[in-house]
Amino acid sequence: MTATTTLFPPFASSPNLQFFSDSKFNKRRFPPSVVASASAVIATPAPDEIPIKDDFKYVSSGRRRLMLMVALPIFFSMNESSTEGFGVKAAELSTKEYLLIQDVLKEVLSKGKAAGVLRLVFHDAGTFDMEDNSGGMNGSIIYELERPENGGLKKPMKVLEKAKKEIDLVDPVSWADMIAVGGAEAVAVCGGPKIPIKLGRLDSVGPDPEGKLPPESLDASGLKQCFQKKGFSTRELVALSGAHTLGSKGFGNPTVFDNSYFKILLEKPWLSGAGMSSMIGLPSDRALVEDDECIRWITKYAVDQNMFFNDFKDAYIKLVNSGARWKNS
Repeated sequence: MTATTTLFPPFASSPNLQFFSDSKFNKRRFPPSVVASASAVIATPAPDEIPIKDDFKYVSSGRRRLMLMVALPIFFSMNESSTEGFGVKAAELSTKEYLLIQDVLKEVLSKGKAAGVLRLVFHDAGTFDMEDNSGGMNGSIIYELERPENGGLKKPMKVLEKAKKEIDLVDPVSWADMIAVGGAEAVAVCGGPKIPIKLGRLDSVGPDPEGKLPPESLDASGLKQCFQKKGFSTRELVALSGAHTLGSKGFGNPTVFDNSYFKILLEKPWLSGAGMSSMIGLPSDRALVEDDECIRWITKYAVDQNMFFNDFKDAYIKLVNSGARWKNS
């Protein structure tokens, strides 16, 4: 296995929730009386308020929004009778952390940064090894950024670090959860499927063993064997490879998550041997289209984007749960 190249090289959701807007978030989760009461706690206007035409006077950002996230749970308990009839249950309060992560990520994650953030997921979770149950989605990537195979990951890490600092002021989140949700939001912001992520992963206290990421030089047989050791089928391997539709590898629009990857694989543009076409894809991408089992799924995804989206979503959830250690488990 080479130490410098991997299958996950540099890549060249839900509506934005605004706590004071007349949104599905307020209508379905927080009764207006409760939100209004919580708002009163922090009624002093902040410099970063943005006027809107709505039931409430302002949409908050930054510190004001974070204060509201703290205030809301308090007012749920104080206004229990006012929440009756709105379907608000205690179980729904556990979603506040997830909604906060999503909301803050939307402020820092642009389409141009999405590919790098998604690559972080593969490089953190891709170290999983079923044989010794090592590696996986554990945030260890923060200790591994100097490794050759992780070149280029410092920039997307800074994007997530900025969001994490803001979130930690309210409710500390693990790096493993932050990266898992970050990748899902990266897919969504580029038009891909919305992927729900379970929270509660614990972070590693050190780096994972080296040499666990699949090298980009593997042929199809080697790729399938490598992914099988991580618990993934050929179908899941091909679906996850579709993440290369984002970034600078030549598979369509670099900031649009769609099934262009599979359509272009079938065309085999690198065989032309001319210009940029010869640079499209990695050796591992090209190897997939030469394998009978892989080509079956490549062909299906090329003609059915919905199937690809569904399979990618399922495989992504499995990926970010691989090797994870959970709170209270």
